[in-house]
This record gives sequence, C-alpha cells and structure tokens, in this order.
Amino acid sequence: MTIEVRKPGLATSVQDTGRTGYYHLGIPPSGAMDRYSLRCANRLVGNAEDLAGLEITFLGPELVFHRAAVVAVTGARLAPRLNGQPMPLDESFEVPAGGVLSFDFLKAGARAYLAVAGGIDVPVLLGSRSTYGLGALGGYQGRKLAVGDMLPMTTPGASARAGRKLPAELVTQTSKEIELRVVPGLYDHWLTPESLAGFFEDTWIVASEADRIGYRFKNGRPLKFRDRPRPFGAGSDPSNIVDACYPIGSIQVPGGLEPIVLHCDAVSGGGYAMLGTVINADLDLIAQLQPNHKARFVTVSLDQALAARKAYGARLAHLRQAL
Repeated sequence: MTIEVRKPGLATSVQDTGRTGYYHLGIPPSGAMDRYSLRCANRLVGNAEDLAGLEITFLGPELVFHRAAVVAVTGARLAPRLNGQPMPLDESFEVPAGGVLSFDFLKAGARAYLAVAGGIDVPVLLGSRSTYGLGALGGYQGRKLAVGDMLPMTTPGASARAGRKLPAELVTQTSKEIELRVVPGLYDHWLTPESLAGFFEDTWIVASEADRIGYRFKNGRPLKFRDRPRPFGAGSDPSNIVDACYPIGSIQVPGGLEPIVLHCDAVSGGGYAMLGTVINADLDLIAQLQPNHKARFVTVSLDQALAARKAYGARLAHLRQAL
C-alpha cells in the first residue's frame, strides 16, 4: 500500500542515513541533513534507525495514507495535523487508512523528519534509499516529491506502536544563533593571520543560498589571502587552488567574501581553498538553520573533535536506551 502526495511541500525528499563508500567517485553521502532527528523519528515508530523517511524543508506536504500506519515527526517545529486535528511532535501516533496528514506553519528550525513504521520502500541504490537530487539518484525517481507521487510503504514490524514519546532532553534543539566547531586546515595558512582570526571572531548570518549542497554565510569581514605565486593549474581568484578533495563540512571562501559550508549533497572536489572543516558532530545543527539565523565558528583541535564525536555517540546511546 502507498502514501499519496496531494501536496509536496517546498522540498520534501526520501532520505535515510546516507550512502557511504562512493564519495571518491563523485557521489556524495546524501541522506538526512539532520541525521539525529531522522534517527529519533525512526526509533519512535519502532524502526531501525537507518530506514528511509521523509525530510521536510520549511513547508510541509499533504499526504493521504491508503493504509493505516504508525508515524512520528521530529526535528524542526513543524507540527503535524491528522484530518485537520493537531497531533504531537516527537511522539508516535496512528494514521488510519484514508487519513490525511498535513502540517502547520514552521515555528522553529528548518527541517522536519517523518518516519513511517516499516519505512518508505523505494529502491536501494548503492546501499541507500537516499535522494541525491543533483545527480537524479535514489529516493523517489531521483528527485524531491511532486503532486501525485505514490510512495510505497514496507509492512511494519511487531515493534510499531503509537504513544511512544521522545524524552524532553532528547528533543532536537533549534536556535536562531549557534556555534559551529571547526578543525582548521588544509589551506588556512594561505590567509593572513589577522584575517583568519577575524573569521573566528565575527558573527556570520545565513544567506538565502542555503540548501543540501551547502550553506553560504554573509556579513562577516572579507578574508584576505597572503600574496603567493599562482600554482600551475589554479585560477586567478586568490582563493583558487589546484583542484583538491572536499570533506563534507569543509569551509571554502570564494573571493574571500562569503564562506560556504559544504553539506551532504556537496560535490567531492574543486578549486577553492578550504580554511577548515565543521566537525561531524555539528553538521546536524546546520540543517536547522534558516536564512538570517546567526552562527559563529569556533576553532577546535582534533582531540576536541574526537571528544565531540564521542559525546554525540553517547547521546545516541541515550536515545536507544530511552526508546
């Protein structure tokens, strides 16, 4: 049985926890931008954490369920409605056959996650059901949802039940101003010391160009690069390098003007210098930023980044114990 898309929302796509092992071939991991929130939604409905659900950006869809299902919505404060009646966030509930699920206006955050008991049953491509829109790969026909799409549902397991609630301390936190921890490098030495220090001192504002490929930030001081000979094969822009690999989370500053943090659908390489990389534990935070929200970048060591990853793992362990 299926879920019919009556209204698709602004940018709704099928995502799981991503595909790994293909980035060196130019295929990014994709998957949920806020992996933690998707994991929460799946746990609430009794799914394995990596099953496919829907990532909903800014404006929610309207969905008709042609079979009864247990669902949960987490992440951004985008409250669901069942046949017009308010339903809770961060708690599993049942949708009857023929039920219509819609959403209120967004109150906080940017991306909500809808999990359905059993998961969304689109084909597995390169080990994942995630949508990579730029490459028209995976998800539902390689794209975001459109009117009339019919999403197949997998039969739920015995662990599916309504009324399972996420403890308050595990609810996704959404804020209009955050700190993002950064490991400096590989090309931070190309900036003048004063300019690099200014990057970490300034408060940056999310620009309108903010999507699954990358988030652009504005309103900080322009960055200045050291004078240096142009390497063979690099362009004329002071931030140009001979093409190199881009880690997910890496920060490039074309022209030294507006930093771009690459995210889960980013290309795997190019010709801009990277002054640092946002640590893996903080990538979920970026997913919940709206344009005009604020961020500061904070430098951390590799040891601190590893400690943050351990803390992130401990939070997931708490989630699994609670649900």
